[in-house]
Amino acid sequence: MTKSPRYDRIAFVASAGTEAQAAFTQLTAAYGNCDPDKADVVVALGGDGLMLQTLHQNMRTGKPIYGMHRGTVGFLMNEYSTHDLRARLEAAHESVIHPLLMRATDVHGVVHLHHAINEVALFRQTNQAARFRILIDEHERMSELSADGIMVATPAGSTAYNLSAQGPILPINAALLALTPISAFRPRRWRGALLPNRAFVVIEVLEGDKRPVAAAADHDEVRDVRRVEVLSDRTISMRMLFDPGHSLEERILREQFGH
Repeated sequence: MTKSPRYDRIAFVASAGTEAQAAFTQLTAAYGNCDPDKADVVVALGGDGLMLQTLHQNMRTGKPIYGMHRGTVGFLMNEYSTHDLRARLEAAHESVIHPLLMRATDVHGVVHLHHAINEVALFRQTNQAARFRILIDEHERMSELSADGIMVATPAGSTAYNLSAQGPILPINAALLALTPISAFRPRRWRGALLPNRAFVVIEVLEGDKRPVAAAADHDEVRDVRRVEVLSDRTISMRMLFDPGHSLEERILREQFGH
């Protein structure tokens, strides 16, 4: 039988909201607050925005992240409670996620590298629709897409911007990425594609001078891009902890049935 991990040293981080700050005060008084570099686990108090920020900050540390909902949107968070936190942490189930790596080349030929946990999105910068050419594993799959934008979403991000753009919800353990257009104009009926999570996606911007495009990896944005390459970075594994019965996989399943 696998022994539960021990989480003696806890680092707490909190968003600026009143509820999150009050929770931070309560929990640090009860459990102390370890330096994140020396902690066994990081507990994030806030909403999904703070969770994404915390995951980005700890992307290469291998430390597990446990979120408690003290913010606005809490899809990635557990319910808040101050009771017996160490026992909750030791009983939690772990989900491992890999970020996307975006390599965006701008109009000046400068290459920008950023990671995304939810999605890499390209979108028009002006009132004119953007035009894209799409290649998957170096094979052209669409010579021209006219749309407000397009994104590559991970399973963890499939319930965020991707879902708002009518993209599919992906089970957290699915070896898939969602390629989802944003307000496609031509071909009008194209709804996107499901790709293997090892796919190498290249999106080229057509008529970029006339129809400028920005690219964003979560919150990191690059303006006036000409070419964006996206792939799952398997060298990075991020560990998220969820209470039993409230795993990310269960949350994604519930979302598909309207709960």
